[in-house]
Amino acid sequence: MPRLRLAAAALLAAAVTFPAGAQVRAARTTGAAPVAAPATWTIDVAHSEMTFRVRHMMGRTRGSFQLWNGTLVADPARLADGSVEVSVKTASVNTENADRDAHLRSPDFFAADSFPAITFKSTKVRVGADKKLRLEGILTIRGVSKPVTLAGTYNGIITDPWGKQRLAFEATTRINRKDYGLAWSKMVEGTALVGDEVDIDIAIEAVRN
Repeated sequence: MPRLRLAAAALLAAAVTFPAGAQVRAARTTGAAPVAAPATWTIDVAHSEMTFRVRHMMGRTRGSFQLWNGTLVADPARLADGSVEVSVKTASVNTENADRDAHLRSPDFFAADSFPAITFKSTKVRVGADKKLRLEGILTIRGVSKPVTLAGTYNGIITDPWGKQRLAFEATTRINRKDYGLAWSKMVEGTALVGDEVDIDIAIEAVRN
């Protein structure tokens, strides 16, 4: 009996102290299911979207960013353990109006010369049985970092015609631009020229490296 207890203790210590690769090798010898290493996925920007909407007096203005990139690190079987990072070039803002875009790049808004990138880093990923997605993280604009939550849908994984695995999801969130120092506005007959709330929509397709 003491020998059995000693063997059990040794196995427990090995499970705690072995690196991931050693645990996989040990699983092969004991018959236990190995834990898959997380894969890196690169966002396919050509087949993804990142857009925003903001109130303009009584109407609405929509915009996007032309230059951005991002990666996901995730095991498809354990997406809740995954992470997402995105970087956006502020100077690439595009609302299909040259004068307005120049104003958005100025210190009144993004101050693109001083703050060339908007970043997002996830802190928690949740995917429910109904494929509802909740992505929590830190959004940084103009050097100001705030927690945000994006809610949406996980669209699953497929293998494309070239043998590459792709995963996709869609999500949206709403922020107050003034929280990030984008405070410029004017009043027109008692109505703000630019609204405070900004809706952000993303549709991501990522390719496994």
